[in-house]
Amino acid sequence: MLIKKGAEASLFLEDWHGQKVILKRRLPKKYRLGKLDDEIRLQRTAHEPLIIHKAKEAGVSTPTIFMVDMTNATIVMEFVEGKQVKQILNDLAEEQRLRLCRHIGTLIGRLHTQGIIHGDLTTSNMILTPHWRVVFVDFGLSEVTRELEVRGVDLHLMKRAFQSTHYKYAKECFEAVMEGYAEIVGDIAAKSVLEKVREIEKRGRYVSGR
Repeated sequence: MLIKKGAEASLFLEDWHGQKVILKRRLPKKYRLGKLDDEIRLQRTAHEPLIIHKAKEAGVSTPTIFMVDMTNATIVMEFVEGKQVKQILNDLAEEQRLRLCRHIGTLIGRLHTQGIIHGDLTTSNMILTPHWRVVFVDFGLSEVTRELEVRGVDLHLMKRAFQSTHYKYAKECFEAVMEGYAEIVGDIAAKSVLEKVREIEKRGRYVSGR
């Protein structure tokens, strides 16, 4: 059953050997040359499970990968029971909301400390399980780098997600994320990334205002 059709891949909820799984399939793109399209789909299909494993090693919960089918550019992975943080954040009590955001900040800090850039940090790509465990999903645009610019872009995406979907609490939620982030990366590194986020914001305003 198709549950999400994205620009990068489609997600299907299926039964696989008696358990619910997600099939992430990168379908051919007709606008790309055939050989180039195959290379891109296969490279991303091979890359994503490696990043997911690296994230687990960093102490961040991610779906378990059961199988990688390179022939069909498909990843078979665990279906994570829970709700998107996007769905529940606005309805939480203030203390719970800030605690959750601080925890999310620590998880982002763990990723960045290991050079992992998620690439699409939004509350849609974080699942809160019934046991209050946050699972990061969709590493399709992820990369490994320690560049300050890219870490800034990652957190800028997070800030924009708060502003668009959780605008009532955007400021306090992002501040809580940065508090948790600083706990892991240290105050100096966190300050540098925050300055980069502000610089990226100014660039955006300059471009939109021209």
